[in-house]
Amino acid sequence: MSPLPKACIIGAGCSGFTTAKRLKDFGIPYDCFEVSDDIGGNWYFKNPNGMSACYESLHIDTSKWRLAFEDFPVPADWPDFPHHAQLLQYFKDYVDHFGLWESITFNTGVEKARRTPDGLWSVTLSTGETRIYDALFVCNGHHWSPRIPEYPGEFDGPAFHSHAYCDPFDPVDMRGKNVVVVGMGNSAMDIASELSQRPIAKTLWVSARRGVWVMPKYMNGKPADKASMPAWMPRKLGLAMARKMIKKTLGNMEDYGLPKPDHEPLEAHPSVSGEFLTRAGCGDIKFKPAIKALEGKRVRFADDSIEDVDAIVFATGYDMRFPFFDDPDLVPDADHRLPLFKRMMKPGAPNLFYMALAQPLPTLVNFAEQQSKLAAAYLAGRYLPPSPAEMEKIIVKDEQTHLGQYYQSKRHTIQVDFGTYVDDLHREIARGEKRARAAGNPLPVPARASLAAA
Repeated sequence: MSPLPKACIIGAGCSGFTTAKRLKDFGIPYDCFEVSDDIGGNWYFKNPNGMSACYESLHIDTSKWRLAFEDFPVPADWPDFPHHAQLLQYFKDYVDHFGLWESITFNTGVEKARRTPDGLWSVTLSTGETRIYDALFVCNGHHWSPRIPEYPGEFDGPAFHSHAYCDPFDPVDMRGKNVVVVGMGNSAMDIASELSQRPIAKTLWVSARRGVWVMPKYMNGKPADKASMPAWMPRKLGLAMARKMIKKTLGNMEDYGLPKPDHEPLEAHPSVSGEFLTRAGCGDIKFKPAIKALEGKRVRFADDSIEDVDAIVFATGYDMRFPFFDDPDLVPDADHRLPLFKRMMKPGAPNLFYMALAQPLPTLVNFAEQQSKLAAAYLAGRYLPPSPAEMEKIIVKDEQTHLGQYYQSKRHTIQVDFGTYVDDLHREIARGEKRARAAGNPLPVPARASLAAA
Protein backbone atom coordinates (compact mmCIF):
# COMPACT_ATOMS: atom_id res chain seq x y z
CA MET A 1 0.00 0.00 0.00
CA SER A 2 1.33 3.42 -0.94
CA PRO A 3 2.14 5.79 1.94
CA LEU A 4 -0.40 8.52 2.50
CA PRO A 5 0.45 12.23 2.04
CA LYS A 6 1.40 14.33 5.03
CA ALA A 7 -0.66 17.42 5.81
CA CYS A 8 -0.11 20.68 7.66
CA ILE A 9 -3.06 22.16 9.58
CA ILE A 10 -2.91 25.89 10.37
CA GLY A 11 -4.80 26.58 13.58
CA ALA A 12 -6.33 24.57 16.43
CA GLY A 13 -9.72 26.17 16.73
CA CYS A 14 -12.79 24.00 16.22
CA SER A 15 -12.06 23.80 12.49
CA GLY A 16 -8.46 22.74 13.01
CA PHE A 17 -8.95 20.07 15.64
CA THR A 18 -12.00 18.48 13.96
CA THR A 19 -10.00 18.29 10.73
CA ALA A 20 -7.16 16.70 12.69
CA LYS A 21 -9.51 14.13 14.16
CA ARG A 22 -10.77 13.10 10.73
CA LEU A 23 -7.26 12.83 9.26
CA LYS A 24 -6.31 10.66 12.21
CA ASP A 25 -9.33 8.42 11.55
CA PHE A 26 -8.10 7.89 7.97
CA GLY A 27 -4.50 7.29 9.03
CA ILE A 28 -3.28 10.42 7.28
CA PRO A 29 -0.16 11.89 8.95
CA TYR A 30 -0.33 15.57 9.85
CA ASP A 31 1.10 18.35 11.98
CA CYS A 32 -1.17 20.99 13.50
CA PHE A 33 0.30 24.37 14.47
CA GLU A 34 -1.40 26.77 16.88
CA VAL A 35 0.02 30.21 17.58
CA SER A 36 -1.61 30.31 21.03
CA ASP A 37 -0.98 28.22 24.13
CA ASP A 38 -4.24 26.26 23.93
CA ILE A 39 -6.99 25.20 21.55
CA GLY A 40 -10.25 27.06 21.00
CA GLY A 41 -9.37 29.96 18.73
CA ASN A 42 -12.18 32.49 18.79
CA TRP A 43 -13.84 30.79 21.76
CA TYR A 44 -10.81 31.11 24.04
CA PHE A 45 -11.64 34.18 26.14
CA LYS A 46 -8.68 36.58 26.38
CA ASN A 47 -6.72 34.33 24.07
CA PRO A 48 -3.08 35.48 24.36
CA ASN A 49 -2.76 35.36 20.57
CA GLY A 50 -5.03 38.43 20.44
CA MET A 51 -7.37 36.81 17.94
CA SER A 52 -10.37 35.96 20.12
CA ALA A 53 -13.51 38.07 19.84
CA CYS A 54 -15.05 36.62 23.02
CA TYR A 55 -16.49 38.97 25.62
CA GLU A 56 -17.24 37.96 29.19
CA SER A 57 -21.03 37.69 28.81
CA LEU A 58 -20.99 35.93 25.43
CA HIS A 59 -23.35 33.02 24.92
CA ILE A 60 -23.36 31.34 21.53
CA ASP A 61 -26.35 32.17 19.33
CA THR A 62 -26.57 28.60 18.04
CA SER A 63 -28.43 26.11 20.21
CA LYS A 64 -26.67 23.10 21.62
CA TRP A 65 -28.82 20.93 19.37
CA ARG A 66 -27.20 22.36 16.25
CA LEU A 67 -23.59 22.96 17.30
CA ALA A 68 -22.85 19.48 18.69
CA PHE A 69 -20.19 17.36 17.01
CA GLU A 70 -21.83 14.30 15.50
CA ASP A 71 -19.56 11.80 17.25
CA PHE A 72 -19.23 13.61 20.60
CA PRO A 73 -22.50 14.71 22.26
CA VAL A 74 -22.70 17.93 24.25
CA PRO A 75 -23.18 17.57 28.02
CA ALA A 76 -26.75 16.64 28.92
CA ASP A 77 -27.03 19.38 31.53
CA TRP A 78 -26.14 22.22 29.16
CA PRO A 79 -28.59 25.09 28.71
CA ASP A 80 -29.99 25.61 25.21
CA PHE A 81 -27.47 28.40 24.52
CA PRO A 82 -24.21 27.71 26.39
CA HIS A 83 -21.71 30.28 27.66
CA HIS A 84 -18.37 30.56 25.88
CA ALA A 85 -16.56 28.92 28.79
CA GLN A 86 -18.78 25.84 28.48
CA LEU A 87 -18.10 25.66 24.76
CA LEU A 88 -14.34 25.90 25.25
CA GLN A 89 -14.43 23.09 27.82
CA TYR A 90 -16.44 21.00 25.35
CA PHE A 91 -13.69 21.56 22.79
CA LYS A 92 -11.02 20.49 25.26
CA ASP A 93 -12.99 17.38 26.18
CA TYR A 94 -13.26 16.52 22.46
CA VAL A 95 -9.52 16.87 21.91
CA ASP A 96 -8.85 14.81 25.01
CA HIS A 97 -11.36 12.09 24.07
CA PHE A 98 -9.88 11.57 20.61
CA GLY A 99 -6.26 11.85 21.70
CA LEU A 100 -5.34 14.89 19.63
CA TRP A 101 -3.25 16.91 22.08
CA GLU A 102 0.11 15.40 21.17
CA SER A 103 -0.35 16.19 17.47
CA ILE A 104 -0.82 19.94 18.10
CA THR A 105 2.26 22.15 18.40
CA PHE A 106 1.36 25.18 20.55
CA ASN A 107 2.95 28.63 20.68
CA THR A 108 3.97 28.15 17.06
CA GLY A 109 2.48 30.05 14.16
CA VAL A 110 2.76 29.59 10.42
CA GLU A 111 4.55 32.65 9.02
CA LYS A 112 4.68 31.62 5.36
CA ALA A 113 3.06 28.92 3.23
CA ARG A 114 4.29 28.75 -0.35
CA ARG A 115 3.79 26.31 -3.20
CA THR A 116 7.11 24.87 -4.35
CA PRO A 117 7.85 24.51 -8.09
CA ASP A 118 6.94 20.81 -7.87
CA GLY A 119 3.61 21.51 -6.13
CA LEU A 120 4.47 20.75 -2.51
CA TRP A 121 3.95 23.17 0.39
CA SER A 122 6.90 24.91 2.02
CA VAL A 123 5.77 26.02 5.47
CA THR A 124 7.87 28.42 7.51
CA LEU A 125 7.11 28.49 11.24
CA SER A 126 7.46 31.28 13.78
CA THR A 127 10.38 29.31 15.21
CA GLY A 128 12.28 29.91 11.96
CA GLU A 129 12.03 26.29 10.89
CA THR A 130 10.77 25.39 7.41
CA ARG A 131 8.99 22.09 6.73
CA ILE A 132 7.68 20.49 3.56
CA TYR A 133 4.15 19.05 3.31
CA ASP A 134 2.06 17.32 0.68
CA ALA A 135 -1.16 19.12 1.62
CA LEU A 136 -2.20 22.26 3.46
CA PHE A 137 -5.33 22.88 5.54
CA VAL A 138 -6.17 26.53 6.23
CA CYS A 139 -8.04 26.66 9.55
CA ASN A 140 -7.09 30.13 10.82
CA GLY A 141 -10.66 31.45 10.95
CA HIS A 142 -12.18 34.65 9.59
CA HIS A 143 -13.32 36.52 12.70
CA TRP A 144 -10.02 37.87 13.99
CA SER A 145 -8.96 40.80 11.75
CA PRO A 146 -11.22 43.74 12.74
CA ARG A 147 -12.63 46.02 10.07
CA ILE A 148 -13.06 49.65 11.17
CA PRO A 149 -14.67 52.14 8.78
CA GLU A 150 -13.04 55.48 8.04
CA TYR A 151 -14.87 58.77 8.55
CA PRO A 152 -14.04 62.42 7.94
CA GLY A 153 -12.64 64.17 11.00
CA GLU A 154 -11.26 62.95 14.31
CA PHE A 155 -12.86 61.59 17.48
CA ASP A 156 -11.35 62.71 20.78
CA GLY A 157 -12.68 59.88 22.94
CA PRO A 158 -11.98 56.14 23.07
CA ALA A 159 -13.04 54.30 19.91
CA PHE A 160 -12.37 50.59 19.46
CA HIS A 161 -13.63 47.50 17.65
CA SER A 162 -15.93 45.01 19.36
CA HIS A 163 -13.06 42.53 18.99
CA ALA A 164 -11.40 44.36 21.92
CA TYR A 165 -14.55 44.49 24.06
CA CYS A 166 -14.41 42.33 27.20
CA ASP A 167 -17.04 43.79 29.53
CA PRO A 168 -18.62 47.17 30.40
CA PHE A 169 -15.42 48.18 32.22
CA ASP A 170 -12.74 46.77 29.90
CA PRO A 171 -11.14 48.28 27.83
CA VAL A 172 -13.16 51.38 28.84
CA ASP A 173 -15.38 52.01 31.85
CA MET A 174 -18.71 52.75 30.18
CA ARG A 175 -20.62 53.77 33.32
CA GLY A 176 -22.41 57.07 32.85
CA LYS A 177 -21.09 57.44 29.30
CA ASN A 178 -22.82 58.38 26.06
CA VAL A 179 -21.97 55.43 23.82
CA VAL A 180 -22.42 54.71 20.12
CA VAL A 181 -22.33 51.09 18.96
CA VAL A 182 -21.81 50.96 15.20
CA GLY A 183 -23.40 48.01 13.43
CA MET A 184 -26.40 45.72 13.81
CA GLY A 185 -24.88 42.27 13.68
CA ASN A 186 -24.89 39.74 16.52
CA SER A 187 -21.98 41.26 18.44
CA ALA A 188 -23.46 44.75 18.12
CA MET A 189 -26.75 43.56 19.55
CA ASP A 190 -25.14 41.71 22.44
CA ILE A 191 -22.89 44.62 23.38
CA ALA A 192 -25.59 47.25 22.93
CA SER A 193 -28.02 45.23 25.06
CA GLU A 194 -25.42 44.88 27.80
CA LEU A 195 -24.26 48.50 27.84
CA SER A 196 -27.79 49.91 27.64
CA GLN A 197 -28.64 48.61 31.09
CA ARG A 198 -29.45 51.64 33.25
CA PRO A 199 -26.53 51.22 35.69
CA ILE A 200 -24.10 51.30 32.75
CA ALA A 201 -24.37 53.71 29.82
CA LYS A 202 -26.06 57.06 30.24
CA THR A 203 -27.26 56.97 26.62
CA LEU A 204 -26.80 54.13 24.15
CA TRP A 205 -27.22 54.66 20.43
CA VAL A 206 -26.91 52.02 17.74
CA SER A 207 -25.76 53.49 14.43
CA ALA A 208 -26.21 51.62 11.16
CA ARG A 209 -26.62 52.26 7.45
CA ARG A 210 -29.79 50.18 7.23
CA GLY A 211 -32.36 48.48 9.39
CA VAL A 212 -32.29 44.73 9.98
CA TRP A 213 -34.66 42.00 11.06
CA VAL A 214 -33.73 40.94 14.58
CA MET A 215 -34.35 37.23 15.02
CA PRO A 216 -35.31 35.77 18.41
CA LYS A 217 -33.46 32.88 20.00
CA TYR A 218 -36.75 31.16 20.78
CA MET A 219 -39.89 30.67 18.74
CA ASN A 220 -42.94 28.82 20.06
CA GLY A 221 -41.04 27.99 23.22
CA LYS A 222 -38.21 26.19 21.45
CA PRO A 223 -34.79 27.25 20.16
CA ALA A 224 -35.52 28.87 16.82
CA ASP A 225 -32.79 27.05 14.93
CA LYS A 226 -34.40 23.67 15.69
CA ALA A 227 -37.06 24.61 13.13
CA SER A 228 -34.65 24.59 10.20
CA MET A 229 -35.84 23.96 6.66
CA PRO A 230 -35.58 20.28 5.65
CA ALA A 231 -33.16 19.62 2.80
CA TRP A 232 -35.89 18.15 0.58
CA MET A 233 -38.13 21.24 0.69
CA PRO A 234 -37.98 23.58 -2.33
CA ARG A 235 -35.93 26.55 -1.23
CA LYS A 236 -38.35 29.23 -2.41
CA LEU A 237 -41.24 27.59 -0.61
CA GLY A 238 -39.25 27.19 2.60
CA LEU A 239 -38.11 30.81 2.56
CA ALA A 240 -41.63 32.08 1.90
CA MET A 241 -43.01 30.07 4.82
CA ALA A 242 -40.20 31.17 7.12
CA ARG A 243 -40.62 34.85 6.22
CA LYS A 244 -44.34 34.72 6.86
CA MET A 245 -43.80 33.14 10.27
CA ILE A 246 -41.09 35.63 11.23
CA LYS A 247 -43.25 38.64 10.35
CA LYS A 248 -46.23 37.20 12.21
CA THR A 249 -44.13 36.47 15.31
CA LEU A 250 -42.04 39.67 15.45
CA GLY A 251 -44.27 42.27 13.89
CA ASN A 252 -42.66 45.40 12.43
CA MET A 253 -39.20 46.51 13.46
CA GLU A 254 -40.50 50.11 13.48
CA ASP A 255 -42.78 49.20 16.39
CA TYR A 256 -39.65 48.75 18.53
CA GLY A 257 -38.29 52.15 17.55
CA LEU A 258 -35.95 50.71 14.92
CA PRO A 259 -35.73 51.69 11.24
CA LYS A 260 -37.72 49.73 8.70
CA PRO A 261 -35.50 47.14 6.97
CA ASP A 262 -35.05 47.64 3.24
CA HIS A 263 -35.10 43.89 2.67
CA GLU A 264 -37.18 40.85 3.56
CA PRO A 265 -36.36 38.53 6.48
CA LEU A 266 -33.54 36.12 5.60
CA GLU A 267 -32.27 38.30 2.74
CA ALA A 268 -29.38 39.20 5.05
CA HIS A 269 -27.31 37.18 7.48
CA PRO A 270 -29.62 37.02 10.52
CA SER A 271 -28.95 39.19 13.54
CA VAL A 272 -30.00 37.09 16.54
CA SER A 273 -30.75 38.41 20.00
CA GLY A 274 -33.03 37.43 22.84
CA GLU A 275 -32.80 40.86 24.44
CA PHE A 276 -32.20 43.60 21.87
CA LEU A 277 -35.81 44.19 20.84
CA THR A 278 -36.90 44.45 24.47
CA ARG A 279 -34.18 46.98 25.26
CA ALA A 280 -35.10 48.97 22.14
CA GLY A 281 -38.79 48.81 22.99
CA CYS A 282 -38.03 50.06 26.50
CA GLY A 283 -36.16 53.03 25.08
CA ASP A 284 -32.84 51.94 26.54
CA ILE A 285 -31.44 51.54 23.01
CA LYS A 286 -31.91 54.40 20.57
CA PHE A 287 -31.19 54.32 16.87
CA LYS A 288 -29.11 56.61 14.67
CA PRO A 289 -28.31 56.35 10.95
CA ALA A 290 -24.74 55.90 9.71
CA ILE A 291 -21.97 58.14 11.03
CA LYS A 292 -21.27 61.02 8.65
CA ALA A 293 -18.33 62.68 10.41
CA LEU A 294 -16.38 62.79 13.65
CA GLU A 295 -16.09 66.23 15.23
CA GLY A 296 -13.95 66.00 18.34
CA LYS A 297 -16.22 64.96 21.19
CA ARG A 298 -19.25 65.04 18.93
CA VAL A 299 -20.52 62.71 16.23
CA ARG A 300 -22.49 63.83 13.20
CA PHE A 301 -24.86 61.29 11.66
CA ALA A 302 -26.23 60.92 8.13
CA ASP A 303 -29.39 62.86 9.02
CA ASP A 304 -27.12 65.69 10.23
CA SER A 305 -28.13 65.18 13.83
CA ILE A 306 -25.21 65.71 16.22
CA GLU A 307 -24.65 64.07 19.60
CA ASP A 308 -22.10 64.45 22.37
CA VAL A 309 -20.40 61.07 22.55
CA ASP A 310 -17.93 59.66 25.07
CA ALA A 311 -17.05 56.34 23.40
CA ILE A 312 -17.58 54.45 20.15
CA VAL A 313 -17.65 50.67 19.73
CA PHE A 314 -17.27 49.49 16.13
CA ALA A 315 -19.10 46.18 15.71
CA THR A 316 -18.40 46.38 11.99
CA GLY A 317 -17.23 42.91 11.08
CA TYR A 318 -13.96 41.39 9.99
CA ASP A 319 -11.68 41.09 6.99
CA MET A 320 -10.82 37.63 5.70
CA ARG A 321 -7.06 37.43 5.90
CA PHE A 322 -4.44 34.79 5.25
CA PRO A 323 -1.17 36.55 6.13
CA PHE A 324 0.91 33.45 5.45
CA PHE A 325 0.04 33.53 1.73
CA ASP A 326 1.87 35.86 -0.65
CA ASP A 327 0.18 34.47 -3.77
CA PRO A 328 -2.74 36.81 -4.64
CA ASP A 329 -4.62 33.92 -6.24
CA LEU A 330 -4.98 32.27 -2.84
CA VAL A 331 -6.64 35.17 -1.00
CA PRO A 332 -10.08 36.82 -1.35
CA ASP A 333 -10.50 39.81 -3.64
CA ALA A 334 -11.47 43.31 -2.48
CA ASP A 335 -15.12 42.23 -2.28
CA HIS A 336 -14.30 39.23 -0.08
CA ARG A 337 -14.91 36.78 -2.88
CA LEU A 338 -12.93 33.53 -3.03
CA PRO A 339 -14.98 31.02 -5.05
CA LEU A 340 -14.29 27.47 -3.89
CA PHE A 341 -15.54 24.01 -4.79
CA LYS A 342 -17.83 22.97 -1.95
CA ARG A 343 -16.49 26.06 -0.15
CA MET A 344 -13.16 24.32 0.44
CA MET A 345 -11.16 23.49 -2.71
CA LYS A 346 -9.71 25.85 -5.30
CA PRO A 347 -9.69 24.39 -8.82
CA GLY A 348 -6.11 23.97 -9.93
CA ALA A 349 -4.77 23.69 -6.36
CA PRO A 350 -5.34 19.99 -5.62
CA ASN A 351 -3.56 19.92 -2.25
CA LEU A 352 -5.05 22.99 -0.58
CA PHE A 353 -8.16 23.10 1.62
CA TYR A 354 -9.87 26.14 3.16
CA MET A 355 -11.78 24.78 6.13
CA ALA A 356 -14.87 26.58 7.46
CA LEU A 357 -14.32 29.59 5.21
CA ALA A 358 -18.08 30.07 5.21
CA GLN A 359 -20.88 31.82 7.05
CA PRO A 360 -23.20 28.85 7.58
CA LEU A 361 -26.63 29.01 9.13
CA PRO A 362 -27.11 28.11 11.86
CA THR A 363 -23.55 27.28 12.97
CA LEU A 364 -19.87 27.36 12.11
CA VAL A 365 -18.78 25.21 15.07
CA ASN A 366 -19.21 21.82 13.40
CA PHE A 367 -18.90 22.93 9.77
CA ALA A 368 -15.31 21.80 9.17
CA GLU A 369 -16.19 18.51 10.87
CA GLN A 370 -18.47 17.86 7.90
CA GLN A 371 -16.06 19.21 5.28
CA SER A 372 -13.27 17.02 6.60
CA LYS A 373 -15.18 13.93 5.45
CA LEU A 374 -14.51 14.88 1.85
CA ALA A 375 -10.96 16.12 2.43
CA ALA A 376 -9.79 13.03 4.33
CA ALA A 377 -11.38 10.63 1.86
CA TYR A 378 -9.69 12.56 -0.95
CA LEU A 379 -6.20 12.35 0.57
CA ALA A 380 -6.74 8.64 1.28
CA GLY A 381 -7.65 7.94 -2.37
CA ARG A 382 -11.30 7.16 -1.62
CA TYR A 383 -12.73 10.29 -3.22
CA LEU A 384 -11.96 11.88 -6.58
CA PRO A 385 -13.31 15.34 -7.45
CA PRO A 386 -14.63 16.36 -10.88
CA SER A 387 -12.28 17.96 -13.40
CA PRO A 388 -11.23 21.57 -12.67
CA ALA A 389 -13.52 22.80 -15.47
CA GLU A 390 -16.49 20.93 -13.99
CA MET A 391 -15.59 22.20 -10.51
CA GLU A 392 -15.83 25.77 -11.83
CA LYS A 393 -19.33 25.11 -13.17
CA ILE A 394 -20.43 23.57 -9.87
CA ILE A 395 -19.08 26.57 -7.95
CA VAL A 396 -21.30 28.91 -9.98
CA LYS A 397 -24.35 26.70 -9.44
CA ASP A 398 -23.70 26.31 -5.70
CA GLU A 399 -23.27 30.06 -5.22
CA GLN A 400 -26.59 30.65 -6.95
CA THR A 401 -28.19 28.21 -4.53
CA HIS A 402 -26.66 29.62 -1.36
CA LEU A 403 -26.26 33.32 -2.15
CA GLY A 404 -29.30 33.98 -4.30
CA GLN A 405 -31.56 35.02 -1.41
CA TYR A 406 -29.16 37.69 -0.03
CA TYR A 407 -28.63 41.28 -1.05
CA GLN A 408 -25.15 41.94 -2.45
CA SER A 409 -22.61 42.78 0.24
CA LYS A 410 -19.14 41.75 1.39
CA ARG A 411 -20.96 40.18 4.31
CA HIS A 412 -22.80 37.75 2.03
CA THR A 413 -20.06 36.28 -0.18
CA ILE A 414 -19.61 33.08 1.85
CA GLN A 415 -23.14 32.36 3.08
CA VAL A 416 -24.37 28.77 3.06
CA ASP A 417 -27.34 26.96 4.54
CA PHE A 418 -25.88 24.26 6.77
CA GLY A 419 -28.55 21.62 6.09
CA THR A 420 -28.58 22.15 2.34
CA TYR A 421 -24.79 22.24 2.22
CA VAL A 422 -24.26 19.03 4.22
CA ASP A 423 -26.91 17.13 2.27
CA ASP A 424 -25.22 18.15 -0.99
CA LEU A 425 -21.75 17.40 0.44
CA HIS A 426 -22.75 13.83 1.29
CA ARG A 427 -24.09 13.30 -2.24
CA GLU A 428 -20.87 14.70 -3.71
CA ILE A 429 -18.75 12.40 -1.55
CA ALA A 430 -20.76 9.42 -2.82
CA ARG A 431 -20.26 10.56 -6.44
CA GLY A 432 -16.57 11.06 -5.80
CA GLU A 433 -16.24 7.60 -4.30
CA LYS A 434 -17.62 6.13 -7.54
CA ARG A 435 -15.19 8.21 -9.60
CA ALA A 436 -12.30 7.06 -7.40
CA ARG A 437 -13.22 3.37 -7.72
CA ALA A 438 -13.56 3.68 -11.48
CA ALA A 439 -10.08 5.22 -11.64
CA GLY A 440 -8.55 2.52 -9.42
CA ASN A 441 -8.48 4.61 -6.21
CA PRO A 442 -5.31 6.57 -7.00
CA LEU A 443 -3.87 9.02 -4.49
CA PRO A 444 -4.70 12.45 -5.97
CA VAL A 445 -2.01 13.88 -3.72
CA PRO A 446 0.96 11.49 -3.62
CA ALA A 447 3.24 11.26 -0.59
CA ARG A 448 6.35 13.15 -1.67
CA ALA A 449 7.07 15.52 1.23
CA SER A 450 9.24 13.09 3.18
CA LEU A 451 11.44 12.51 0.15
CA ALA A 452 11.71 16.26 -0.57
CA ALA A 453 12.62 16.98 3.05
CA ALA A 454 15.29 14.28 2.98
